[in-house]
Amino acid sequence: MRQVETDDEGLVRLQKLLAQSGVASRRKCEELMLAGLVEVDGEVVTRLGTKVDPRTARILVDGKRLPPVSDHVYLVLNKPRGVVSTMSDPEGRRSLGDVVADRPERLFHVGRLDTDTDGLILLTNDGDFAQRLAHPSYEMDKTYVAEVDGRVEKAVVRRLLDGVELDDGPVSVSRAKVVSTTADRSIVELVIHEGRNRIVRRMLDHVGHPVRHLTRTAIGPVVLRGLRQGQLRELTEDELGALLEAGQL
Repeated sequence: MRQVETDDEGLVRLQKLLAQSGVASRRKCEELMLAGLVEVDGEVVTRLGTKVDPRTARILVDGKRLPPVSDHVYLVLNKPRGVVSTMSDPEGRRSLGDVVADRPERLFHVGRLDTDTDGLILLTNDGDFAQRLAHPSYEMDKTYVAEVDGRVEKAVVRRLLDGVELDDGPVSVSRAKVVSTTADRSIVELVIHEGRNRIVRRMLDHVGHPVRHLTRTAIGPVVLRGLRQGQLRELTEDELGALLEAGQL
């Protein structure tokens, strides 16, 4: 959590907040305000010295959301394969709670990831954030890399892009490409919007290429960034700002 000095009423001058948040130098932040590039709660603010509440103000700088000052934590985890996407498991299987057992916060997971799939999952102690971003109406693009059986031909990629019909309804991908292929296996990267149970595995199995191994590499603007399995990092300010905007928080 970044530290921001406020007055007795909990307010801070806007250009000071921008500078302390790492947007730019104080002088540059003043120039951004004077140029009409700073918006607070839906209004462009050009008056230098304007004070805001850093915990509640919705601030955009040149169209990019600046996250509010908060005690909450927002984490990226590279979930290992075999870990259940719950904070505890009554059957005694290894869970997300076991992976982050050394964290002092009471964390929630944002959405789920199949037990036999590894990769990116978000964790936070902000319950509103977790619930909002997990809601189907705010589903963001998710990127997966799948190792599958067989040689994936261009016709299969076109079929995925056109959409396939599964038992619980149609599904299509936003983007699809074959990263590499041999006679008996292929690596495919897919970007999909929705999050139905095991949707990527079911879709690839439907087109004749069962998944051997599946990794989620990105959710919206958030990427693994070389995290080893089981490792955590905090969201960057840009990542968090983009997610807050996507969830209309």
